[in-house]
Amino acid sequence: MADEAFDAVIIGSGAGGAPVAHALVRAGKRVLVLEKGPLFHAQHTSADGLSDFKRDEEFATGAEKVLRVQGVANTGVSFYSSHVEPDLNDEPHVYRDSDGRDKATIEGYTAQVVGGGTQLYGGVSLRFAPDDFRLRTVNRDRDDLRADPNGDVAREARDWPFGYDDLEPWYCRAEELIGINGTRDGQLKPASVDNYQQPLAPNSISAHVAAGMDALGYRRYRTPLAVITEDHAPSGRTVPADRESIKTAFVNRYGDPLGWKSNTWVSLLHPVSAEPGFSLRANCSVTHLSATGPRVTAVHYRDPLGRERTVSGTVVVVACSAIESVRLLQLSAERDAAFADRINGNDLLGRYFLTHCFGGASARVPGRHDKSRTLDSDWATDACAAPEFVRANNLWAGGAIYNNTSDSALPISMARTWAANDMDTMWKGYLYDLDMRGDGFDGYLTENFGRQLSVAFMANQVPLPTNRITLHPAVRDKWNRPVANIDKGWHGHDRAVMDVLAEQCRRILAAGGDGVQVIGHGHVGNDVRRIANHVLGGARFGTDPDDSVLDPDCRAWRFDNLYVTDGSFMPTSGGANPTLTIQANAFRVGDLLTTRV
Repeated sequence: MADEAFDAVIIGSGAGGAPVAHALVRAGKRVLVLEKGPLFHAQHTSADGLSDFKRDEEFATGAEKVLRVQGVANTGVSFYSSHVEPDLNDEPHVYRDSDGRDKATIEGYTAQVVGGGTQLYGGVSLRFAPDDFRLRTVNRDRDDLRADPNGDVAREARDWPFGYDDLEPWYCRAEELIGINGTRDGQLKPASVDNYQQPLAPNSISAHVAAGMDALGYRRYRTPLAVITEDHAPSGRTVPADRESIKTAFVNRYGDPLGWKSNTWVSLLHPVSAEPGFSLRANCSVTHLSATGPRVTAVHYRDPLGRERTVSGTVVVVACSAIESVRLLQLSAERDAAFADRINGNDLLGRYFLTHCFGGASARVPGRHDKSRTLDSDWATDACAAPEFVRANNLWAGGAIYNNTSDSALPISMARTWAANDMDTMWKGYLYDLDMRGDGFDGYLTENFGRQLSVAFMANQVPLPTNRITLHPAVRDKWNRPVANIDKGWHGHDRAVMDVLAEQCRRILAAGGDGVQVIGHGHVGNDVRRIANHVLGGARFGTDPDDSVLDPDCRAWRFDNLYVTDGSFMPTSGGANPTLTIQANAFRVGDLLTTRV
């Protein structure tokens, strides 16, 4: 028997878990949120007014470590880790590299901290385009697609169980409660309510992107960002009188001590933290679920002291981020054959793992710009998601393009722009370039921090059953459980999509005005490792129990009370950053669950 019972037990506090918790607590339900990582306070949520964020939370927090994991090809390499990422010796992910060898990696971990990846992301909060929800229908009977000789797109594409218009009210709800600034005019995605706050003035370097988009006839808009620029009543957050002071590097891509970035802790969980029905337990690692018949009856976890605990919920919501959610369900199935049959009777759990097709272009521009005073992005365009563009270029789907204003400009994490190794956020900085000093260092700052400008795209990846998450047969974590094993490749049509969109990024910069020098463009099509930390799929939802893991409400088909609400529910990855869509869907499911518990 479980130690305690709740109306809902939610595993994970990020984009997929926090909206469900918020909706249920507001409805008067008794909710427990279990989070593997620590709770870091912003200034206004801390009892003493001091933030727990003091530095770049992705940057190394200690001495060099050595990978000791046995059974992988990169055993013995050095790495550095932060306190919001797992130590690779404790809990690595393993991927099959292009050389056929297994290697340990940090890829696929967004963050282990209350708020999950929303604590560290840049805040880009785009909606998906209407056609992103109906890619099977859109591509039915097409014979003009690039690089798809076997008809994989037509066979593997899936429509979502609902369309854009059905999710649109939940997009509005998310934008209202999260706190997002941006502009609507120029977007391909219609909105019934405009909850955006006013954006801040763009950085001067972004004028070249605006000029390039205009020259190509691409309608542009201010990139929606999860950063408040006005007082935000739903969360009780306030902004300074000098709104321009919000544009600091602490808001970009790592922990924000001031609480202006709308991570799910400050926007959704802290506002309900005083409610009698809300409980949050940080530093608690869920090990497995157990069930009796079609009901999950216990959630097993280790508390901060490593002691084994169990709790139960009328509903159990898994939202650990896609790779770890799939792994948790697979670990539970490994312990219980009946659980395995219910969760994976159709052999789909872990299959159709998705990330994003992504890439872009970069340039150096005239003058020198202070990019430390910026948010993550200024301008975006949906021109390459328009149906006419997609058809004209013989693609199955398009994508969003936006500029990374803060690229090469995060002042505390300067080392992130030089000599990254294959551990993604583990950076070696300037250790291997002895010229990075004196005039050489000054020139580096001028050419990169002051003049470099990039434009990026995000687009749908073709879903393939061979892109999958399994339990590794040999590599174990510190609790002697199999770690996540990631098999991932790029379809030929993925590369075609990336070729086209990378070229559009190049054209935008090339048309950006006199003196703009394009220095490169490309994509990740030849890199099996990179997944952009947009981890999606692996437990897709649908209307057919033989063709999906979850039903349209994100409930596991053969369970009564098990739901999955992080990005693993997605049957296609969408043509934009996924966070806002995950949040919108989680609000949708949260409202459904208020009637079921």
